[in-house]
Amino acid sequence: MTSASRSRRRDGELPSATISEFDGVRYLHLGDTPWVQGAMRLRKPRALELDYVQRMMAWLLLRDPAALDDTRVVQLGLGAAALTRFCHGELGLRTTAVELNAQVVAACRQWFRLPADDERLSVQIADAGAWVQDAAHHGSAEVLSVDLYDHEAAAPVLDDDAFYRGCHEVLTEGGVMTVNLFGRNASFSRSARRIEAAFAASGGTVRMLAPTPEGNTIVLALRAGTFPDEAVLRERAEAVTARCGLKAVRWLGLIQPLPPVRAPRRPKAAPSVAEPSE
Repeated sequence: MTSASRSRRRDGELPSATISEFDGVRYLHLGDTPWVQGAMRLRKPRALELDYVQRMMAWLLLRDPAALDDTRVVQLGLGAAALTRFCHGELGLRTTAVELNAQVVAACRQWFRLPADDERLSVQIADAGAWVQDAAHHGSAEVLSVDLYDHEAAAPVLDDDAFYRGCHEVLTEGGVMTVNLFGRNASFSRSARRIEAAFAASGGTVRMLAPTPEGNTIVLALRAGTFPDEAVLRERAEAVTARCGLKAVRWLGLIQPLPPVRAPRRPKAAPSVAEPSE
């Protein structure tokens, strides 16, 4: 978060939600910036229009399909409510969305088909950082999806060690987190390592999906244990496609370890100066 963004959060001034449309797709923006916060195809409002948002659903590969109906999903950052509509409407899951900006919630209700709260849906206007630190929410979700960018879209607005430790605590023992990190920012490796450190204490596993052409990189963090073997992942991917149409088999070739930590560059030695001969 830039210092200007921090100032806006302290003062309670948040950017307005603005709308644009092009070629049958409606987009959500914050303020007057061109950065897209979410999208919805008008003829297919439940579908996931953006590639990176589809990849945020890769957590489906890490859940037993037989237990999917009992999955509780929490989303930090509402965007254009695409994940919320999909998890609540298409998959029929208990879904909680946490969004700081009340104007975003209002825009999603008016322009992006976000339904009213019901027994399976709760949209809460709250600070995601405080939400994950609240002990009342610890152990409350099998799935946590994190997509927290402001109108400048430079880096996640919540990205420190304490935040990711809080995310870890929100998950149940077999829970999984997906995080959208924007690869155009040089902080990607630092963010990914913070996630890895937060999940290491419980014996978790962290992987990533290869970046989209736009630079969005999805990090997958399993709270405990290792990823299923390739055969199980493929079987689950095929089940996901059959149930909700996502082309999940494509994700299998995108999963990879985090990039290795680069050793710090050593400063170049100063050139030696020859002593004058006597």
